[in-house]
Amino acid sequence: MTENKEKNNYCEKNWKLLSLCDGMSCGHIALEKAGFKVGKYFASEIKDVAIKVTRDNYPETIHIGDVNKITYKDGVLHTEVGDFETNIDIVMFGSPCQSFSRAMIKERKIGLEDPERSGLFYECNRVLKEVNPKYFLMENVVMKPEDEAVISEMMGVKPIRINSSLVVGQLRDRYYWTNIPGVTVPEDKGVTLQSVLNDGYVPNEKAKCLCKNDSHGYYNGCFWTPIKRFHRFYYKSFGTMVFPSKEYFDNCLEVTKRILDGRKSSAKIYDDYNGHDFDEARYLWKDERARLQGVPEEYVKNISEKDAADVLGDGWTVPVIAHIFSFMKF
Repeated sequence: MTENKEKNNYCEKNWKLLSLCDGMSCGHIALEKAGFKVGKYFASEIKDVAIKVTRDNYPETIHIGDVNKITYKDGVLHTEVGDFETNIDIVMFGSPCQSFSRAMIKERKIGLEDPERSGLFYECNRVLKEVNPKYFLMENVVMKPEDEAVISEMMGVKPIRINSSLVVGQLRDRYYWTNIPGVTVPEDKGVTLQSVLNDGYVPNEKAKCLCKNDSHGYYNGCFWTPIKRFHRFYYKSFGTMVFPSKEYFDNCLEVTKRILDGRKSSAKIYDDYNGHDFDEARYLWKDERARLQGVPEEYVKNISEKDAADVLGDGWTVPVIAHIFSFMKF
């Protein structure tokens, strides 16, 4: 953040932030990282593990429950846990991205046509309009142009496209809709995936976008054997895997090619494999995942690897949000 007299003045303000679909309160981390003081942080979140992480780190956070039950009128924030007489400086939200993700393009209902998941966007936007804060920020995946156009019209601004890979070792291409003036794309910090690992070797410069399914052997309720995980990683470009060494990775690749022998993959081919060539390949540990989101490692210390993969995968990339917040003026 550029330091000047004006910024030092408004950094003394105690900012009041309303975070909808809050997750684990990455907005709080980002606001502090950008040099601002948090006066009150209202968090709308219903996932128990995310709420636990926030309470472990920011016990003063005001949890206000389901976004569907929030209204704001005449300076009062009405929630399912009570009413709060307060002004709000910033509203931020990132509604579920599955419906908009290009990876979900084969689903029957996608984009704004998905009422179950995209409905949260409409609720968050309703609350935003009621609050009418000085600043707002919304994040979602890069999506179909027609969905982006509708959202931009409703938000009243066009998004800025920022890939988290510029500031962390993870590929995470996102749209950010905000009325914060003058926001630019951050400079490339040159952070690699290899630099954030505890140990091991990775063949790719950046991690794939963090996904909760890459912390264990299950995907959509089905168990994935080590060789299937490797195939999904290397041939389908899903997830991030870490190998004991480059030689170990090269052997995994050679074994996979030999088994496939030019054929398309199938469950039968891999189910017949009884070797152990892939057993030492692993997914990312939670402290490595935290670094890839710019979150302090100790932030998720009290939850399991699986739960950490879930909440970190759903979270914001803190250095990106801090960069955007740094353009705010009082």
